Amino acid sequence: MAALRKWLLAGLLVLVPLIITLWVLDWVVSTLDQTLNILPEAWQPERWLGMHIPGLGVLLALAIVLTIGALASNFVGNRLVNWWHALLHRIPVVRSIYSGVKQVSDTLLSDKGNAFRKALLVQWPREGLWTIGFLTGAPGGDVARHLPAQDYLSLYVPTTPNPTGGYFVMVHKRDCIELAMSVDEALTYVISMGVIVPGGAKGAASAPAAPAVGPV
Repeated sequence: MAALRKWLLAGLLVLVPLIITLWVLDWVVSTLDQTLNILPEAWQPERWLGMHIPGLGVLLALAIVLTIGALASNFVGNRLVNWWHALLHRIPVVRSIYSGVKQVSDTLLSDKGNAFRKALLVQWPREGLWTIGFLTGAPGGDVARHLPAQDYLSLYVPTTPNPTGGYFVMVHKRDCIELAMSVDEALTYVISMGVIVPGGAKGAASAPAAPAVGPV
């Protein structure tokens, strides 16, 4: 029975990540394949190929994104994009949704964005309990009057094992410790609930005695 249990766990460790990965890829490909529906019926690949080939929609979606990006990068395209943004900002309901989504996407996707710049060790949700947070910037706006940007950091503290949910907190720099690991390694550590240790280290390392967070 001990051997069977060991083999079962070993098999699950091999198959579960593979099955989930394939399921996610299948969902992504199936979703992007819907892009083919924007083509006229006479241009549908199934009409002139005589069969359905998964993934053609992915290529079409990639081509559309690259084309829009190339157009938006030149002077005329940039003017059109700015005009489009101004138009959407004039529509009452759309304005609120679009502005919020655009700010988040600019932060996450832009090269100049501040999202997840560093992985930090922070005491959360109370003193004496430590977790991993990600540096997103410094307090701004009216908040900076009460929490000076030179003394405080803005952090995103993800939940485990789903990092898409979490908490936005502003913490004093002296209460944060910069970790010597990349953001990807820290995310993996969080998602795995501490099972996958960055660098393959065994056991728990002692926390540094002093904060190591530099100026933002």
